[in-house]
Amino acid sequence: MIDVVTDLTEDAFLGGQLRLKQKRSGHRAGHDAILLAAATAAREGDRVVDFGAGVGTAGLALARRVAGLNLCLVEIDAELAELARANAAANAIAAEVIVLDVTDDAQPFAAHGLMPDSAACVLMNPPFNDAIRHRGSPDRARHTAHVATEETLHAWVHSARRILRPNGVLTLIWRADGIADVLAALSRGFGSLSILPVHGEAARPAIRVLVRAVKGGRAPTRLLPGLMLNYESHLPKKEVRDILEGKAVLPLAEP
Repeated sequence: MIDVVTDLTEDAFLGGQLRLKQKRSGHRAGHDAILLAAATAAREGDRVVDFGAGVGTAGLALARRVAGLNLCLVEIDAELAELARANAAANAIAAEVIVLDVTDDAQPFAAHGLMPDSAACVLMNPPFNDAIRHRGSPDRARHTAHVATEETLHAWVHSARRILRPNGVLTLIWRADGIADVLAALSRGFGSLSILPVHGEAARPAIRVLVRAVKGGRAPTRLLPGLMLNYESHLPKKEVRDILEGKAVLPLAEP
């Protein structure tokens, strides 16, 4: 549905359990955010922080699945943050929305109540396109959401590490050909990694990786069987439809 006055669309996620307004142009939420939410383990009462929340898709999808979260949505773009705030209210989900650059140091975080060692869970979908290999969009918000510098992932992971409590969990999604960058960024302060490759089609290389990492974790890294999004006919697999409709979770979210 198009909101003609404000040039927004209202889109259904989780099989209609979540309805979100987002800008008609620029960066728009899609499967990555829902897969990220489905890969995130959380329990009632947990302090959960969604970095780069956009209009709130991943964090709100997680909150729809797990009631009673202490949810904080962090977004650098004030316009998107306002949409996230409105989306939380429209879906009757309690969420704090903060306008903040994820790469800021500890002081701005603390000023917004995001203290060191305070969060049980951080989830994030950082900008992941290499600026050298990918031509950025002329749309400022879309460019910010998609194009990374050399330091982007390390800075986001560093901020997550700072606010996570010991044994707190970071869940992220990244492009599969950048897995070496993910492992390098997580090598300081994180362990007990679980990695889930995501394939568009079974016969093709993975297009994304979902990663769960534990602050201070010491368990061996696990490489899980890949998730295949589509059959050879390009139709979504039933297990994927169940995940996108909020009827199932990914192995990373299981105890």
